[in-house]
Amino acid sequence: MAKIDLKALEHLFFDEWNKGKTALLAVIDKTCANNMVFHSGVGKETRGVNELKQYMSALCDAIPDSHITIEDMVVEGNKVAVRYTLTGTHKGEFMGIPATNKKVIIWILEIDHFAGAKVVEGWGRFDTLGFMQQLGVVPMPGTRK
Repeated sequence: MAKIDLKALEHLFFDEWNKGKTALLAVIDKTCANNMVFHSGVGKETRGVNELKQYMSALCDAIPDSHITIEDMVVEGNKVAVRYTLTGTHKGEFMGIPATNKKVIIWILEIDHFAGAKVVEGWGRFDTLGFMQQLGVVPMPGTRK
């Protein structure tokens, strides 16, 4: 049995994301198990590829020019930890926040658990406070609204 290159699968996912919404939604079918679970850390657990596609579609609609830069990636057994940066412009509603047209830079940490060549469970955390501050929803320390 050939060894599966989990790093290459992660790179494929993020490379496709950088091509836009259509490519991102298509690669989900290639890299994620139908019954996968994603714990996003924003109060919602995403179950299955259809829910994941809905979540990612909403993110792409909110930040249509999103670009991912992988900063670090570590593979240990059947898990991959990735630290990456998302940059883009907030052009649509996301998490109840209407479009602000502000540029954002968000750091994200993600751990994906693979079974074979598919993600079966993932955990992601992003700099929610920094994102809210960049959008102007939460004041920066030392400032008043």
